[in-house]
Amino acid sequence: MNKKNQYNTRQHNEVLEYLRSVKGQHVTAAEVYEHLAGADTGEDGGRKIGQATVYRQLERLVEEGFVDKYIIDQSTPACFEYIDREECGEGLCVHGKCLKCGKLFHLHCDELVELREHLEEHHGFIPDFHHTVIYGLCEECAGSTEKE
Repeated sequence: MNKKNQYNTRQHNEVLEYLRSVKGQHVTAAEVYEHLAGADTGEDGGRKIGQATVYRQLERLVEEGFVDKYIIDQSTPACFEYIDREECGEGLCVHGKCLKCGKLFHLHCDELVELREHLEEHHGFIPDFHHTVIYGLCEECAGSTEKE
């Protein structure tokens, strides 16, 4: 193990464990930092972790395949999510983004397999559904729109 990996081991594990603890949620680097910086209020004044360290560890976790990074648009900060391949499946997890409230959520649907096969066979296109975002209204916002 090289010195760089040894130096970051504690922070690396803390970032990964936090993301595992919020499995299924999309969090920003700022939210990870806020949680880790304020998580332990012991006598030593809390954990010592810098914002740059959090960003660096998140990028490393993305490279290692433990975490996915989503850049939705230019006005929204990138968000990160722990990858649970059993829940999401390999490449068949589409995300929905609500245009009203901004919530980002998983859209699990067996029809994605058929859509992927259709796109490959009829259009020669191999989609990466794991990084696909469909924009619309979430169930809550669609319901509130109907009531208005």
